[in-house]
Amino acid sequence: MIELFTADTPNGKKISIMLEEVKYDYKITKVNISKDEQFTPEFKKISPFSKIPVIKDHKNDKIIFESGAILIYLGEQSGKFYDKEKRTIINQWLMAQMAYVGPMLGQHHQFHHYNPGKSEFGEERYFKICKRIYKELDERLVEVDYLAGNFYSIADIATFPWIARHEWHDIGLKSYKNLTRWYKLISQREAVQKGYDLLEKGEKIPSV
Repeated sequence: MIELFTADTPNGKKISIMLEEVKYDYKITKVNISKDEQFTPEFKKISPFSKIPVIKDHKNDKIIFESGAILIYLGEQSGKFYDKEKRTIINQWLMAQMAYVGPMLGQHHQFHHYNPGKSEFGEERYFKICKRIYKELDERLVEVDYLAGNFYSIADIATFPWIARHEWHDIGLKSYKNLTRWYKLISQREAVQKGYDLLEKGEKIPSV
């Protein structure tokens, strides 16, 4: 059984979606990041940088932190969405999400959504970067159905919850037809819908 230490964030949703996709038995242990529970000594023992999500694989007695590493681990364990023959290309798009898409959209959230009006420079900088990210993802999806190719993978699972906050971004997802097609395609997956609502509050995936 997998214990998922998480909060209701894009990085947290990545793992609940993956667990639903691979049909693993798991339980949620909520970490209240608004109350700084991620900084407690107990949590820091399993997450050196005090970040969610973390999984504890009780069957194999392993703890994994960092969402990308968790997706790789679950992909290897389950044999799903992380094909051995295609891992080089999957890893590239997974790392692009981890190092670029997520961090930049996250900064855009901070300046544009949570703290508007506090830094014109910050708002303009991250809006431009995030608009470029939408364009770059859209251009990639002209060529293929999914990010790593014509197959669904952990790269898509990693990226989807960030694009699912498109209403926060104010960039206009529907203006990017290939990215919109990809988004709608993944939104229709039953496991994605269930995993997106990781706290079981009836949360729906935002429409385009």
